[in-house]
Amino acid sequence: MEIKTDIILGDSKKVLKKLLDNSVDFVFTSPPYADQRKSTYGGIHPDKYVEWFLPISEELLRVLKPTGTFVLNIKEKVIKGERSTYVMELIIAMRKQGWLWTEEFIWHKKNAFPGKWPNRFRDSWERLLQFNKDKKFNMYQEEVMVPMGNWAKTRLKNLSETDKTRDESKVGSGFGKNISNWLDRDMAYPTNVLHLATECNNKNHSAAFPEALPKWFIKLFTKQGDIVLDPFMGSGTTNFVAKRMNRNSIGIEILPEYYNSVKEQLEPIKLVLLEPEQQYESTELIGSNGVR
Repeated sequence: MEIKTDIILGDSKKVLKKLLDNSVDFVFTSPPYADQRKSTYGGIHPDKYVEWFLPISEELLRVLKPTGTFVLNIKEKVIKGERSTYVMELIIAMRKQGWLWTEEFIWHKKNAFPGKWPNRFRDSWERLLQFNKDKKFNMYQEEVMVPMGNWAKTRLKNLSETDKTRDESKVGSGFGKNISNWLDRDMAYPTNVLHLATECNNKNHSAAFPEALPKWFIKLFTKQGDIVLDPFMGSGTTNFVAKRMNRNSIGIEILPEYYNSVKEQLEPIKLVLLEPEQQYESTELIGSNGVR
């Protein structure tokens, strides 16, 4: 299987317009947070964040396949001792734009820096917002199952009669549980909380997320040969992970230093996996399969 990695230097608002409708299987990205990374990305004021992001999400809505998923890694900041509301405002605005806000995952940063503030504790988690175009989308839950662990040895060893049957919901919703169904199973479905350490060292980027983060979501929402898009490529983590997982990918980056760094790292990989004369890095119009 030939895997293509297309990296493009430019502004996402403009570059995304070159991608064809319904051409991308999965979008995973972490855009610059409001008023942060001013030395690199200039910073966007919280009051202007929704206005700034909506033209980008509009293009993502167009290029994403109906069966695809968009996962947005974002976290509101504290301004003068109060949490900003721009993330919540963005969710509402994107729903009006036509997105379905399907789920919210939490990334628990296991190695968050210690600190003390007069009216709050340290941040040790970030949001991962899942958006879709349609209620029916590709999702491969078995790919991210986790070992049952000690829970099976403790909770399941002394089942009550209620546990051995379908326990009616206490709120009368019609839904219930039958815990005995998990007696002989070694694997279980995970929760929507991911416990991962941060990674900034050796990434040459001040806001790099760990490789395990896009890897988990790529496994959940794509299969080999699918196309993954990161419109804020940064250090290229999403694209490197996608390539190793045999997914095609597109990365867009506005800063030349990050773009060039990713390009240099991709070249040795191409020499091994692809024919030397073939080039996939381009700023030209993306082809019919989403990748030139």
